[in-house]
Amino acid sequence: MTEILYRQYVGESDLPHIMALVQSELSEPYVIYTYRYFLHQWPQLAFLAIPAGSSEPIGVIVCKQSMHKHASNRGYIAMLSVNKSWRKRGVASTLVRRSVDVMRRHGVDEVVLETEYDNAPALSLYESLGFIREKRLYRFYLNGKDAFRLVLAVPPSELDRNMPHYMKRSSTNSILSYPVASDDDDEVSYR
Repeated sequence: MTEILYRQYVGESDLPHIMALVQSELSEPYVIYTYRYFLHQWPQLAFLAIPAGSSEPIGVIVCKQSMHKHASNRGYIAMLSVNKSWRKRGVASTLVRRSVDVMRRHGVDEVVLETEYDNAPALSLYESLGFIREKRLYRFYLNGKDAFRLVLAVPPSELDRNMPHYMKRSSTNSILSYPVASDDDDEVSYR
């Protein structure tokens, strides 16, 4: 089996690869500005999966993390795509775990995403990683399909438990978070 290497997004040179993967595998169309919105503000939350000996990514995840309604530090998985011929090898779960790990180190309380209600493989993947179905969003996608919003509650890490009380995560103290942008537009999805 071919070894798969994982690395963070490094810059604009990765963008064509990311766009090609997402456009070939996801049903929603995105303009280049949507990709740049996420990649320029949260480059540390985008990862690519690349087979050893190749320069062509076969998987990608694009996320964001910001304060939600000034009360919780929320992560959001905007895009996850793995080339069909590379599925069932743990690529998607590794990409999700890496992104959630980075978010956890930056004090995330929860991670959310949307996926089509009938996308059984995606629902199975996310549920196997601990995500639960929060609600159904009717006619959410441009193609008219419904979606499920999934949520992963992220418990405090050992790092949080060992910190002095005045540095621990709370809704009023965002020392460990980095609220780059307001999450007031969170009802608008960038899947």
